[in-house]
Amino acid sequence: MSAAPRLRPAGPDEGAALTTLALRSKGHWGYDAAFLAACRDELTVRDEELTDRRAVVAEVDGRIVGFRTLEGRPPNGTVGMMFVDPDLIGRGVGRALITDLLDEARAAGFASLSIDADPNAEAFYLAAGAVRVGAVASGSIPGRVLPRLELTLAPDRPDRAPR
Repeated sequence: MSAAPRLRPAGPDEGAALTTLALRSKGHWGYDAAFLAACRDELTVRDEELTDRRAVVAEVDGRIVGFRTLEGRPPNGTVGMMFVDPDLIGRGVGRALITDLLDEARAAGFASLSIDADPNAEAFYLAAGAVRVGAVASGSIPGRVLPRLELTLAPDRPDRAPR
């Protein structure tokens, strides 16, 4: 990737493309087909939800390479989804998305954001300033536990973006 990704609100008919990207990105961590099938409903992005979920996509050369959602109402919200194309993980797309999300959350009046993270993504969120506050049951896989993280958004202190 030679240039920073361009960020824009998700289009009204991009749910299927974002679902495909989410499943491909989740698969990057070595999960098998049965695991991904069990996650499909939870990772499905419906067109009619894109605006309410404040979905933003990252594009490079006109191709969607990542997306994120900012959910809930101030003062406490949720990082609902954040996925990056596996070919571009570690290349700045996630950093651009989380920085944009934190800026939008602050401007909207959020004081904190919770994140139920895939264990493989926990280090990314910790680098963005999140702290682990507990654990939560997976919504897709019975018996699986996910780290629950929280980002506190001080309006006078910019959070650091992941490196």
